[in-house]
Amino acid sequence: MALIKKLAGDTTIYGLSSVFGKVINYLLVPLYTLVFAEGEYGIVSELYAYTAFAMVILLYRMETAYFRFGAEKSNRSNAFNTGMTSILISTIFLTVALFFLANPFAEWIKLREVHQPLIKILVFIWAMDVLCEMPFARLRLEGRALRFAGIKLTNIGVNIGLNLFFLLFCPFVLQAENWDWAKALIEPWYDPHFGIGYVFVANLIASLTAVLLLVPQWSGFAFQLDTGLWKKMVGYSAPLIIAGLAGITNEMLDRVLLKHLLPFSLEENERQLGIYSACYKLAIFMALFTQAFRYAAEPFFFQHAKNSKAPDLYAAIGKYFFIVGLLAFLVVTLYLDIFKHFLRREGYWEGLGVVPILLLANLMLGLYYNLSVWYKLTDKTIMASWIGLGGALVTALLNIWWIPVFGYVGSAWATLICYTLMCLISYIVGKNYFRLPYEWGRMLLYTSFALFLFLMHDHLINPIMESHWSIYLLRIAMIALFVIPVWAEEKEKLRKLVAA
Repeated sequence: MALIKKLAGDTTIYGLSSVFGKVINYLLVPLYTLVFAEGEYGIVSELYAYTAFAMVILLYRMETAYFRFGAEKSNRSNAFNTGMTSILISTIFLTVALFFLANPFAEWIKLREVHQPLIKILVFIWAMDVLCEMPFARLRLEGRALRFAGIKLTNIGVNIGLNLFFLLFCPFVLQAENWDWAKALIEPWYDPHFGIGYVFVANLIASLTAVLLLVPQWSGFAFQLDTGLWKKMVGYSAPLIIAGLAGITNEMLDRVLLKHLLPFSLEENERQLGIYSACYKLAIFMALFTQAFRYAAEPFFFQHAKNSKAPDLYAAIGKYFFIVGLLAFLVVTLYLDIFKHFLRREGYWEGLGVVPILLLANLMLGLYYNLSVWYKLTDKTIMASWIGLGGALVTALLNIWWIPVFGYVGSAWATLICYTLMCLISYIVGKNYFRLPYEWGRMLLYTSFALFLFLMHDHLINPIMESHWSIYLLRIAMIALFVIPVWAEEKEKLRKLVAA
């Protein structure tokens, strides 16, 4: 009974450490959607989309190469020195280059003049975050999870605290009548018109805080480059860079393209981007569940790869992950009229129609993580790059085709189709290397039932009973209508699995 319980326990632990930090960070969304108009939030979302691409390029997965070549204690110091020296050299060079290219880049992405200085702040955020990754990797390799989590959560806490200070407290003080002493302190440096700029200032200070807290992890560092080891590390990380860029393309390209492909004015395109980005955040409940599962499942799969019953075990895990994901989909979509208040301005609510699509997309991404176990266990990691590149190509083509026609709804469908195709390809190719006996018929039946309940609620029950209190009881009954027969069908199998 230990295996499934251990996986569930690890998922909980990772959820409370790594994922908990992301939950806290997501609490900034209500603040941003309260303070900023849709167009302003669209600019914030666009710039952070570029950040995701920049981090893959600037870090070039050197921290993963450090895990590989620093696994043995005898090689750890040399691997850290070589990796950190490489990162230092490239970060200094690229930061200087990007700083001087900031204005041309801002003009190229059609950033208005008032917002162009934000690119230079963003470049320094990238530099600080990149310099943190190798020390963070060192903590992970040394098993110092508490310090790792403490610094991560401190970084997030500082960021949130400064956001609240800049976006709520300072404007309150400037408008208050009895806060003259505080007003005298704030007025000389605080500019109310800087607006979204304070989001990036807060991020920069938080990133610098993390750099300072990680100084002890530089202990014993020597500025040296073992060229032979460096070539091996770069050679190892190169395919991962491709896979990383492909993954970021699947996740973020829509945020980059919307402003440039929507057939409206620049201001309206930014507004549409802001609406889509905010509604995308409502899919976080599925995304966080998926990420917690991934953190726990990856080491679990490796640890039990030699178990003769591993294929049956992994397939069962995938099925039950999928069932829980379908339940989460129903809860969020049936109570979307409650969850929508996570977005504080009603102007954002016009995009709520994409939330069910994005929830399903994140569910398919989680299933892909389970399906992709074959290439990790058989050392066919190059296949991850090809599947990721295929997904990125689908994402790019569908967004370019559908954004001008369907707007951000086209982007949502492109995301779902991309992850669904990646699942399909991974399963078809993977069964030749590591066959997993998924119960596809049963999973398709449960999916159809969940979608039927959602569509019946969305198109029949909700339009009739939307304003009546009894609809909340009916929604509970609909969720029970899904849970009870599924539990009746699966409980014996689940008990046997837990007892194995």
